[in-house]
Amino acid sequence: MENPKFIEEVEKVLELSKNIPKEDLIFTYNEVLYPSVTCDVDTFKTMETFEAREEDLMLIAYPKCGSNWTILLLLGMVQAAYKKEPPAGVPLIEFKSPNKFEKLRADPSPRVMGTHLHYDHIPQSFFDKKVKMLVVFRNPKDTAVSLFHFYNNNPMLPNYNSWDDFFQDFMAGKVVWGSYFDHAIAWNKHLDEDTIMLMTFEDMKEGMLETGKTISQKLKAKKWMQNLKSVWQEQNSDKCLSIMSIVNYENVV
Repeated sequence: MENPKFIEEVEKVLELSKNIPKEDLIFTYNEVLYPSVTCDVDTFKTMETFEAREEDLMLIAYPKCGSNWTILLLLGMVQAAYKKEPPAGVPLIEFKSPNKFEKLRADPSPRVMGTHLHYDHIPQSFFDKKVKMLVVFRNPKDTAVSLFHFYNNNPMLPNYNSWDDFFQDFMAGKVVWGSYFDHAIAWNKHLDEDTIMLMTFEDMKEGMLETGKTISQKLKAKKWMQNLKSVWQEQNSDKCLSIMSIVNYENVV
């Protein structure tokens, strides 16, 4: 799925972060750390009153657990099934952008959104509307290693001098978006609910076509299933791989 506007937004964020002093790269909101380049307090406060729709689909994944992969796949499936253009920006609800929520309100259904947020920080309307939520888990060891390199390989976050220093903060939840373990435990308590579906990063790596089939089946979305082959071919095209090289491990959470 080619999306040059998406790439442009990512590159803007990375360029902006180069001019921010190291001590200002991180801020705390509700006792959780967030990167100031992509998030701010105003967005969090506005998000609390955002109105979800029953037709929405929400991806939930802790940072470095496959959110970019899965978002691109979901957007490709919606684009193929409904001839709907993907959004220009990164579709994580907590990411700031001008007129973000006005644009989301104007966006026709079905809308695909994502988040790294803990269960307790999801806006209430997503639960009231019984929005379908796809939760992606990844094993903690690989998540920690990937997040360590994420901290050290892009300008959005401060660097760590050693793995040992990072590992202590990771285990204590003193990293962006908080504790991996609190996140996993909180969502795990709700996996039996009808609107919440679980997938793992490891299963997704076995094949995106099978992942798409599984998602379609869980969503009971026959229209999505009919277009999976074209989406899979697009996901594996040179254009899509070039997008993934930008949004994957080093650059965007």
